Amino acid sequence: MLKDLIIAFASYIKAHQFIVKHKLWKWVLIPGIIYTVLFFVVINLFSSTASDFIVWMTLKSGLKVWMDSLTNSFAGFLFVVGSTLVWFMILLFYFSLFKYLFLIVGAPLFAYLSEKTAAILEGKEFPFVFKDFAHQALRGMYIAVRNGLWQTVYLLTILIICLIPIVGWFTPFMALLIECYYLGFSMLDYSMERKNKTAQESIYFIGSNKGLAIGNGIIFYMLHMIPIIGWLFAPCYAVIAATLSLDPKKQID
Repeated sequence: MLKDLIIAFASYIKAHQFIVKHKLWKWVLIPGIIYTVLFFVVINLFSSTASDFIVWMTLKSGLKVWMDSLTNSFAGFLFVVGSTLVWFMILLFYFSLFKYLFLIVGAPLFAYLSEKTAAILEGKEFPFVFKDFAHQALRGMYIAVRNGLWQTVYLLTILIICLIPIVGWFTPFMALLIECYYLGFSMLDYSMERKNKTAQESIYFIGSNKGLAIGNGIIFYMLHMIPIIGWLFAPCYAVIAATLSLDPKKQID
């Protein structure tokens, strides 16, 4: 897995060089601007509802009344930590739903961008056939929906676990790894489909090379720590980096 992680990380550097060399900026900036605007809206929506949800949950469950009756400072500390973890999990849940919605809507563009990257990389043109292109887009939508459903199940399970003192402290790390894996999975699958691999073959291959998916997702999320610029570049850089990261994996041909 370590080797695959390194390949995935290095692929982002190669993706930047690839975009500059082949002047692909219009394919990066146009969807990047749309993504940035939508991301800003989602973050504002999250900030205005997450705290209210946590307060509502503690009131309805009776947890707040129970905590107010305690004088143990350690119990209060656990409550604060638990609330923070729940807040973080809700943030991931919001972001996950937004991400998959964008992947579903943007599937045609991402499929084309992955194909264009491969065409330049392999020095040959893939003829544009609308039927094949539509199939690739639908495949991308299917994978996004599938991954979104599975990830939602995992996140809801982890959300429950995070309420358990001490044990729940490790859940954000688990949730982030799952989030990174499924994001990278979606990005890698565009190349798998182009190589005529079925969804099941794609699931098996990416599952056997988890480092590629996780590494792609990690850098994607790290880019979000750079306001505006990182948001602009994250989605399309992830697609191109995923395509380039599969180049050393000749066994999928």
